[in-house]
Amino acid sequence: MTTGGSATGGWRDTILAGLANYIDAGSIVAGSVALALWQEAYGLSNTTLGVLGAFGPNAISAGIGALIGGRLCDLLGRKKIYQYDMLFYAFGMLWLVFAINAWMVVLGFFLVGLAVGADIPASWSLIAEQAPDDSRGKHSGVAQVLWYLGPTVVLLMFLVLSPLGLLGARIVFAHLAILAIALTFLRARMHESKRWLDAQTQPAKDQRRAKLSDLLTWPNLRSMGFLIGMYGMWNLWAGTNGFFFPFILRTVGNQSQFTAVAVQTLSFFIGMMSIYLIFMQFSDRVNQRMLFGISAVIQVVGMSLLAIFPLTLPIAIIHVFLMAFGQGFGAQSFFQLWSAEMFPTLLRSTAQGVMFAIIRVSLGIFSFFVPALTATGFTTLAWILVSFLVVSGLIGFLGAPRNEGKSLEEIEAGMKAAR
Repeated sequence: MTTGGSATGGWRDTILAGLANYIDAGSIVAGSVALALWQEAYGLSNTTLGVLGAFGPNAISAGIGALIGGRLCDLLGRKKIYQYDMLFYAFGMLWLVFAINAWMVVLGFFLVGLAVGADIPASWSLIAEQAPDDSRGKHSGVAQVLWYLGPTVVLLMFLVLSPLGLLGARIVFAHLAILAIALTFLRARMHESKRWLDAQTQPAKDQRRAKLSDLLTWPNLRSMGFLIGMYGMWNLWAGTNGFFFPFILRTVGNQSQFTAVAVQTLSFFIGMMSIYLIFMQFSDRVNQRMLFGISAVIQVVGMSLLAIFPLTLPIAIIHVFLMAFGQGFGAQSFFQLWSAEMFPTLLRSTAQGVMFAIIRVSLGIFSFFVPALTATGFTTLAWILVSFLVVSGLIGFLGAPRNEGKSLEEIEAGMKAAR
């Protein structure tokens, strides 16, 4: 089955849906950069900062939003969630734009996280269901490029607006709110997923797949376990990376704010190039297990450099390049693709929401222990992060499906036959 609609319309819908990744990553980075400004302006305690980190868009609130939004997406349709969720996001973001005390920051951060989480399974399902069968990886890659673009734009905006202090942060948050409102109107022209509509008209005997209890069957539990293990372990590295990356920049020469932002922007740019040149070009045509395996090896090598060698500028640069390049066609890109492929249509978003919730909540809990881990010494932390990447790589390589070029219907039929 190849979805209908023009090629131009298909790419337009993919971009409009994929912008959920832009505002997700943009919110995370904007919040992390604004933390110091909020702490200075409102006297935030370390406990409050910990709550913001644990319950913000990067962790628990996004997980809760994905859990709720994913289920509603399968019950009510993708269109209702991905359209009106943006208004909820803008409402939460406006609390951050106009915050004048700590509780407004906490509330706004939590609401933004809920909205981000709810939109992810809706947008990922829609992209996979509307993409041509031979270009599902390419369309999924667009959403990943937008995930990298969000932080790039946010970092550059903070760099330019840094003289304005807290006002600059408000402007950055305002641009995300305006984008969300614009997306509400632009997404109103999008159509509901044809595959979801077709699934609603299936005979009653097939409708049992829409029941939440069917997610607990062995094939679905096995798929969720594989994806949570593969992406969850990688995400523990990614979440902790944000904590120690500034340390690297300081250690290799007390880098200025401009240099720090430039290096981070370069990292995201390399990631976007990797997604476009590798994942989008080859994920639909080559052995995905081998592609994932190469990515995992590159990232393990890149992280091992920090554990084995003294932290010099050349080592830091090689590390940044390898990690950014390897990430582009690695765990996150394949998690989006495989999480859409490995579940039936009427449980697709529900499964994605459950997995996203478990992974983000786990990161939120783990974030409480990151300061204690850093106290054990940078080398120890580096080896811990290497172990995360090794486990993620092994799980992904051993369990990777071979779905390249297949339609979602062919994949689902194969899963039924395997049962």
